[in-house]
Amino acid sequence: MPGTHAILSASAAHRWMNCPPSARLTEDMSDESSVFAQEGTLAHSLGELELNYQLKKITKKKYTAELKKIQADKLYAADMPDYVAVYTGYVFEKLAEAKARSKDALIAMEQRLDFSEWVPDGFGTGDTVIISDGVIEIVDLKYGKGVEVSAEDNPQMMLYGLGAWYEYEAFYDLDIVKMTIVQPRLDAISTCEITVDRLLAWATHVLIPAADKAWKGEGELQAGDHCKFCKVKATCKARADYNFEFLDANKQEDKFMTAHLLGPDEIARVLAMAMEVKNWLKDVEEYALQAALDGMKYPGYKLVAGRSNRIYADEKEVAATLELEDYKEEQIYNKKLKGITDMEKLLGKKMFVQLLDPYITKPAGKPTLVPETDNRPELNSAADDFNLE
Repeated sequence: MPGTHAILSASAAHRWMNCPPSARLTEDMSDESSVFAQEGTLAHSLGELELNYQLKKITKKKYTAELKKIQADKLYAADMPDYVAVYTGYVFEKLAEAKARSKDALIAMEQRLDFSEWVPDGFGTGDTVIISDGVIEIVDLKYGKGVEVSAEDNPQMMLYGLGAWYEYEAFYDLDIVKMTIVQPRLDAISTCEITVDRLLAWATHVLIPAADKAWKGEGELQAGDHCKFCKVKATCKARADYNFEFLDANKQEDKFMTAHLLGPDEIARVLAMAMEVKNWLKDVEEYALQAALDGMKYPGYKLVAGRSNRIYADEKEVAATLELEDYKEEQIYNKKLKGITDMEKLLGKKMFVQLLDPYITKPAGKPTLVPETDNRPELNSAADDFNLE
């Protein structure tokens, strides 16, 4: 995959389209790679390798050598091939459909997609692109297990679609763009289908104006769910104002109207903002702590050592000392079975199901309040659904 990122990248499109100035505001800030991002990169490498081998684009010797490198990575787990197989299996299913449409169907993996026709210096990397007469297929693997992502009206996927159309429209008669996000660890596959005409209309009327502002650093900073991966999310004044305006009821145009107690509508407003406020406070605290460690002084605050618990300096020496005093192994060691997630990583998903599925139960989850847009079915009541009477 490319080692550089576009200022107006596809992966950050949701942010810079909603908050145009953020692109220039963060362009000189270094990218911080997380363990989750590194794990995702490894999974993508495995997926690309498996596809190339099964498509006979590489030799078995090459495949074996590359597979050993991946398996030697500290982030590799026994269940990774099973999850990646969900993605590769879907790709082959779509490739078969494409070949049924046209004999000269084409598949490309980890392809650079140029959409600079609409976005200055715009490019991204498509995990898998399948081209056949009439149809462009974009399949994107998201290996994380944090938040389910929808392909519907997803700007990242739409930019990939534009890039693929631009690359292949001279060679194929293309009418439809299909965009799919595969999240195997969440057991989720989301697909959106759009006509090329509608995609190009979106590019003209929505994308180009937003990209022009973002490239020039114009427009206003706007807070929202797109702040999550922004590099200035902790210090952005627009995000601070967004949260302060909610917290300070006196600044609200529609103040809390109940005389003494919050009513259902007002509590609903609090619930709607609760996660954003909590995330903002957490981001500010983490930023401030790191800045303090780097020498920053904040009025009224000081850096101190946190509370600490006692630990053994050398566990082997502790055990040896106790064994000399005739304490038995079962007295000084605690043994506990690995948790289900760690056990699945150890065995791999297929072996885990084969050996342990009869012994796994899933009790009803704790009742949780979520927005109505959540795709989980609504409970009738705690008493009816959880027998809590």
